[in-house]
Amino acid sequence: MKARSEIARQQMLQEVFNQGYGDHGGSKRKKALKAWNPGIGDADSDIHQNLENLRPRARDLYMGGALSAGALKTMRTNIVGTGLKLKPAFDAEFLKLTDEQANKLKQQIEREFALWSESKDCDATGMHNFVELQQLAFLSWMMSGDVFALLPLIKRPHTVYDLRIKLVEADRCSTPKNSAQVLLDGNKIQSGVEVDKDGMVCAYHFSDRHPGASNYYSGANVMKWQRVELFGKKTGRRNVLHLMEAERPEQRRGVPVLAPVIEALKQLERYTEAELMAAVISGMFTVFIESEADPSDDILGVPLENPTGEPLPSSEEEIGLGNGAVQFLQPGEKANIANPGRPNAQFDPFVTSILRQVGAALELPYELLLKHFTASYSASRAALLEAWKMFRMRRSWLASDFCQPVYEDWFIEAVSKGRIDAPGIFDDPAIFKAYTKAEWHGPSQGLLDPVKEVNAAILKVNNGFSSRQRESAELNGSEYETNVKQLAYEQSIRQQNGIEHLAINKNGTPISDPSKGGDEDSEED
Repeated sequence: MKARSEIARQQMLQEVFNQGYGDHGGSKRKKALKAWNPGIGDADSDIHQNLENLRPRARDLYMGGALSAGALKTMRTNIVGTGLKLKPAFDAEFLKLTDEQANKLKQQIEREFALWSESKDCDATGMHNFVELQQLAFLSWMMSGDVFALLPLIKRPHTVYDLRIKLVEADRCSTPKNSAQVLLDGNKIQSGVEVDKDGMVCAYHFSDRHPGASNYYSGANVMKWQRVELFGKKTGRRNVLHLMEAERPEQRRGVPVLAPVIEALKQLERYTEAELMAAVISGMFTVFIESEADPSDDILGVPLENPTGEPLPSSEEEIGLGNGAVQFLQPGEKANIANPGRPNAQFDPFVTSILRQVGAALELPYELLLKHFTASYSASRAALLEAWKMFRMRRSWLASDFCQPVYEDWFIEAVSKGRIDAPGIFDDPAIFKAYTKAEWHGPSQGLLDPVKEVNAAILKVNNGFSSRQRESAELNGSEYETNVKQLAYEQSIRQQNGIEHLAINKNGTPISDPSKGGDEDSEED
């Protein structure tokens, strides 16, 4: 009876397992999936506990791997490049500003922000200006998974503003040793991030130095931690900016962007080194001679002290390869010449195949990953457009999580010190938002075929699909209003010097009125 009941139970369980996903991705009876039973864990178990291994491996790949360094620098150059530039976009209508007042306020903000951001005084270490801090913060974010920026107010001589940016590497944010995971007030600490009962981040814990510092294990210098609240209790001012890319709910720390491809990149690096060494060995030609004669004799008519210029063996027992080297063997010894067959004809196709997968994981097309554009114009443009979806997404994150909060904090100080006139900014959050609203423009995408893309921009503007301001920013990163003012100035200079024509045809004939399209010779062939 027991045997029958057990069989019936197994049949019932089998029917349950074969329902829905149980007969597909959730199956435990298929041979392809039977041994595949990964554990399940929360973000703390799956991510935070592995960061101590992921970070140094990602950094090692960046420091020693050409592909890894190239991938991160490609993202840094395209997303940040020469820096995200401030364009004040305050709500003049809501603030009831006239055109003259709005223009004056815009120029005032740009002038004052440049005074602070273009100086290295904005950096707590005094080493970088705001653009360089953007580049450093983004690169550290991608390499380590996250990065922190503290916003202390530090008075220094000969400086107008006291706001400073202090970047802190991810490793320094950690849970203090010998501290309870759950604090007395019910807050919890996860990898240095303190959250309250509702899961709201309320503070960060930073060590006084990097855990990899040389004096980390020094008994005289015990590492200490400092608790920094996210918002100041008195002012409500944000003290810490945390740049990270979340991929799971309740995730408090970021993961290096190379994490999914660390193993593939490391194996590819080893394979490349092995192929390079094999090619070097294959390029060496060495002759081994077994002789009963005295090796000191000049057998080949060439001085034996150093016939090839290669370093001589330190003893008779040492035998090595060299470029055209001649090695003498002892009587009774024989040498077999191995042919490694290098260069390997399959090396490039194999590496290309792996890099396509790596590029897919990093959202970088293969062509951009290797800077190797050999396809058609349409294919290359499609690859760039696909990459720029990711570039714009991360640029938006950098602007909203780093540039904008820093700008708002600077704006408060500028108003408090009377350098910018913004009535009512502290009376209503809506007024504060209206004053501090801004856009951040970075480097443009670049043009594969300038003629085609400029003509397309003209069509979009003429048909109302875009604006001149947007097209100027996307074509070359410039500002339309600035361009118009500069063109007007240049036109006045030309007129003062008796130059009436603004443009010429392909054959060099001046166009008296470019708006009419020129003469017949200006048409495309």
